Amino acid sequence: MPEKTDAIVARYDELNRLLSSPEVLNDSDLLRTYGQEQAELGPIVDAIHREAALRQELTDARALRDEESEADMLALIDEEIDRAEREIEAVTKELHELLVPKDPRDAKNVIVEIRAGAGGDEAGLFAADLYRMYSMYAANQGWKTNLLSANETGIGGYKEVIFEVKGRNAYSRLKFESGVHRVQRVPVTETSGRIHTSTTTVAVLPEADELDLQISDDDLRIDIYRAGGHGGQGVNTTDSAVRITHLPTGLVVQCQNERSQLQNKARAMDVLRARLYDLQQSLRLSEREQERRSQVGTGERSEKIRTYNYPQNRVTDHRIGYSSYQLESVLSGQIDEFIEQLMADEQARLLAQVA
Repeated sequence: MPEKTDAIVARYDELNRLLSSPEVLNDSDLLRTYGQEQAELGPIVDAIHREAALRQELTDARALRDEESEADMLALIDEEIDRAEREIEAVTKELHELLVPKDPRDAKNVIVEIRAGAGGDEAGLFAADLYRMYSMYAANQGWKTNLLSANETGIGGYKEVIFEVKGRNAYSRLKFESGVHRVQRVPVTETSGRIHTSTTTVAVLPEADELDLQISDDDLRIDIYRAGGHGGQGVNTTDSAVRITHLPTGLVVQCQNERSQLQNKARAMDVLRARLYDLQQSLRLSEREQERRSQVGTGERSEKIRTYNYPQNRVTDHRIGYSSYQLESVLSGQIDEFIEQLMADEQARLLAQVA
């Protein structure tokens, strides 16, 4: 850590010199680039200086205590030592958090895709449970949700449901939900009372705008067809459903929940852009992972991340070994306890890599 913080302070001082040089002052691009870097390093350097000053205060107070013999003065010095130690602990924690690399996608809205996995109708019913859970969680956060696409099973479940969540830092909290969710319970269709295990996959994609990703019209094939299934008035009477195929990757997105063809096309493009952006980011991450030979919170979707055990009233997140025995509350959208634990775990791992 000292080498890391020394390098940051040295770079900050260098930026101060550069920003006052005529060469940079006459170059608007350099001025903007260096100014932004300086602004990002400023809070870190401030915390480094505050920590150094507090450690010096602590050293001086301990030296003074060794020389003092009067009881009243010793008591005052001990109070000063306690104060300095508490403030050092606080500023060190602040500094650690500042040193953790920020994910530029954290502030983005998200598109959530839930798909029934192994377990037939029961997996579809569990997909519906997860959809309700995330919808209620979003409402608790003051976020807005909008259903983009749904393929219902006919008994209240979903083969697939896709929806968007718009709100402050939505991706920073929901990104940990990507993966395989497993449920253990007696299905409503089970007459013998046997416990079944079913799975559902969740993918949380950061919403991408046109600045993040450019898509050429020549790379798209757009098909229009008549919407099927449940919908609002007018949904099933016109050719309003849209299917978009991204030819270079083979990704296919379809949307039929809006009333107009233009609305469905816009929603489908949102989903396609998010999937392509996620694919692009995953490829970049994969390249970095091969170089570093380590995992950095990729949320491997091929692995089971969480189990919802009804007989034991237990929800367990296998990535951090954390369990809650409030299953009903969790399925009602109270998932902050898991998210907070996962965020703390991610911060600890990223900080270890920084160090």
